[in-house]
Amino acid sequence: MSFPRIDLLVAPADATELILLAHGGEEESREPAGAWRPAILRMWSFVPAARAGAPGAAVGLMRYRYRGWNGADPVADLRAVLDRLPARITRVVLIGHSMGGRAIVAAGNHPLVDGVLALAPWLPDGEPLVQLRGPVVFAHGTADRITDPAQTAAYAKRLRASGVPVALLSVAAENHTMLQRSPDWNALVRDFAAGTSYEPSLDSDHVDPLPHSKHADNAVRGVLDIAKARLSLRVVGRL
Repeated sequence: MSFPRIDLLVAPADATELILLAHGGEEESREPAGAWRPAILRMWSFVPAARAGAPGAAVGLMRYRYRGWNGADPVADLRAVLDRLPARITRVVLIGHSMGGRAIVAAGNHPLVDGVLALAPWLPDGEPLVQLRGPVVFAHGTADRITDPAQTAAYAKRLRASGVPVALLSVAAENHTMLQRSPDWNALVRDFAAGTSYEPSLDSDHVDPLPHSKHADNAVRGVLDIAKARLSLRVVGRL
């Protein structure tokens, strides 16, 4: 793939809002970001959740040129697709996981962006501060050993100190794959898409727990959610 694109999975003809899902990746890799890699597959179950929260919106998967961060390639790709969106799209909500979480934060000051939900984001120490707009929510599992929830909290604290309200959510007993508590993550995506998520705060150390649903923690359920979405949905357009 020589250029970045958006694969649309939900595309109402009159949609003026786009919910864009940005998947994770690796620190360094120029390999193509293949459609069947686990990082992008993980985002598929969020498509029905986003559609349930915002039934009139288009929902798409971000497709980077490369699998790796490579010094910020996904940010350049994300900005490129945002710059060329059709004029009818007047609002974009970004939802990203891991490397995708880092990318949406870095590109979250784009004029079209009005909402950022970063799931287990990779926000290393010294990450440049970006003045984000719209609701800003960070959620991170306490058992994550791939990206550091403490670094996410530190970035949220810096944002709050700069005057940007942030909702910071702690997801108990969850790891980086976000599979153990899949229904709870789906509910968060749905509510964020609907505009009914957690209220962002300027309190430097405020953290909210992500509530447990009635479902028991079970990674198998999360895998089945992904498989169901992957088999029932198809790409209906590209931007």
